[in-house]
Amino acid sequence: MSKNMIRAIRGMNDIVPPTGGAWIALESTVTELLSAYGYHHMRLPLLEFTDLFKRSIGDATDIVEKEMYTFDDRNGESLTLRPEATAGLVRAAISNGMTHNQRHKVWTSGPMFRYEKPQKGRYRQFHQIDVEAFGFDGPDIDIEMIAMSARLWSMLGLKRLTLQINSLGTPEARADYRDLLVQYFSAHKDQLDEDSLRRLDVNPMRILDSKNPAMAELIAGAPLLNEHLDTASAAHFEALQAGLDALGIDYEVNPRLVRGLDYYSRTVFEWVTDALGAQGAVCSGGRYDGLFEQLGGKSIPAIGWAIGVERLLALCEAEQVPPAAVEPHEYLVAVGAQAERDGLTLSERLRDALPGLRLDRNLGGGGMKAQLKRADKSGAQLAVIIGEQEAGEGVVAVKPLRESGEQQRVAYDGLADWLAARVSNAAE
Repeated sequence: MSKNMIRAIRGMNDIVPPTGGAWIALESTVTELLSAYGYHHMRLPLLEFTDLFKRSIGDATDIVEKEMYTFDDRNGESLTLRPEATAGLVRAAISNGMTHNQRHKVWTSGPMFRYEKPQKGRYRQFHQIDVEAFGFDGPDIDIEMIAMSARLWSMLGLKRLTLQINSLGTPEARADYRDLLVQYFSAHKDQLDEDSLRRLDVNPMRILDSKNPAMAELIAGAPLLNEHLDTASAAHFEALQAGLDALGIDYEVNPRLVRGLDYYSRTVFEWVTDALGAQGAVCSGGRYDGLFEQLGGKSIPAIGWAIGVERLLALCEAEQVPPAAVEPHEYLVAVGAQAERDGLTLSERLRDALPGLRLDRNLGGGGMKAQLKRADKSGAQLAVIIGEQEAGEGVVAVKPLRESGEQQRVAYDGLADWLAARVSNAAE
């Protein structure tokens, strides 16, 4: 590589062929699923005022303290590349008058940014699919959210995912629990690392999220939040479990699952896998009933989840789930001036007749041997060949490229029907 060549920024990756096809296939599956459940798409800015994330995620979180891409613009205002999507969706709902006696089921997707140490499954620019529901306060929406994610795994053919759930209760109940944690960890200050000592007075629940193995035993002995839930939150959590049981969705109650953002309340959940090493969380979510009010809006109940796209695609690869096909169904070979003219008009007629047909056409000339070599390299199922003789007779020669079989001659006018009957997904 030349030293003068401009490199990609560390932790920010190019998505190039053929990998891009797997992304498109996944996005198509997600769009189909969310539309079936009545969720509507939203598109949001990449940049927000920094205060949005300080007020929502929390000053004492690693994201705000260490990981955000923040800078002052020319007006001296502090802006941040979004590190997650929920706060932006809530801000957009408030800004656009979506909170007045309304309920919304929405989703968005796109890049997020965090300054972390790049490693497999964790990047500085990463992509999320984020699904949210505003204005629903019962456990039924919690159940739908989890059921919807479980259906996505089924649609993708994924098996190695386990659901973990917990309840964080109300802010009032957590305040009492916080006092218990402070008492417990204060009695063991000599075992706390630097981050935990700093968080002891600011947000002691964040200590439970520590990944420091030296503190694992201490954390395991801490009081359990689900033993100190308020009555309403306990009933909500029981109804959630009953709904999952009714749907046959297996789960584990993980009393240490607290999630890494300050705005969560009551239900929290994660889908985790053992197939990706340390990066085990694939889909995470929960309730954030106080966030709208925290950001200057009306008090509105809300719940959502987010999927890391890179991590989900890595899981598909680990489980050897093949992505949807993106190779062409057919590759049109045309040799000679008349054949090239016929090939041009015929290819567009086929696209009109078969909207789902993936058709590639030879460009740039070349002899028969060279064009057939390109056809094979394209991954197409069939080569549709027009030579001088075929052009004169108004027919094509169809040659199978992936399976055994004889080459066949088909008239121009009958080619669309012939392909519709034989090429998988051509008419879908």
